Amino acid sequence: MALGLRDRKRRAAMRHIQQIALDLFDERGFQHVIVENIAEAAEVSPSTVYRYFGTKEGIVLADDFDTLSEAELAAVIDVTDLLGTVRAIVARFEPAPDQHIPEGSLARRRIRYFFDEPSVRRSSYEMLANAVDRIAPILAASGGLTTSEAHIKSSALVFGYFSALEQWHRNPAGRSISSALDDALGVLSRL
Repeated sequence: MALGLRDRKRRAAMRHIQQIALDLFDERGFQHVIVENIAEAAEVSPSTVYRYFGTKEGIVLADDFDTLSEAELAAVIDVTDLLGTVRAIVARFEPAPDQHIPEGSLARRRIRYFFDEPSVRRSSYEMLANAVDRIAPILAASGGLTTSEAHIKSSALVFGYFSALEQWHRNPAGRSISSALDDALGVLSRL
């Protein structure tokens, strides 16, 4: 679905603020930057930053997955191929499977804060739980699963992806995120 002008402008503004925030975090340290510093550097009001992201940690964690409507999310979930679904969702937001994320890229910098900044890591678990809560009802409605089974399956996929991302971050060794994801999904499929 094509985005309207308002949504495109909102996403562009969010990416700009996110880029500025990461620059400040890299320069001064995450703990030494406050939302007001970010707002000033991005030439927006602090209320704009809070409205878009909620918290300083939310600036790091925000991505396009959050903006998928329930209908868009349901359209990409294939209950007969959940591992393929994870690959398809990740492919919407990550580089092509054989590409590597450049060291200074926005994605690489965000990932570093996911795992190296304790408050961001704690907040990431809430974000992951929200993703589980969004995916589980879709699985239950279309996959012939009970609510409990859908929640467990959704949790395994979402947290499995996050674990794969962490393994890649800790030891990239020239691997793409996609190859780390394939390894993790292989483990999940054998379970």
